[in-house]
Amino acid sequence: MAVSYNGLWKLLIDKEMKKGDLQEKVGISSSTLAKMAKGEAVSMNVLERICEELNCDFGDLISYSRKDK
Repeated sequence: MAVSYNGLWKLLIDKEMKKGDLQEKVGISSSTLAKMAKGEAVSMNVLERICEELNCDFGDLISYSRKDK
């Protein structure tokens, strides 16, 4: 898994929000949240809307680690 959304999950905990709260406030689908839980890519538009809602930056939400070849 090269992309990690652990920063997002930590932010939600800090703000005492659940994934369902985020889904409702940002207007994202449950399948998008499922993708994020699996470390899969989501659109920049989704990340922008999350950053806007949580008053944060992309780096606060995601991290990238290189896969060794």
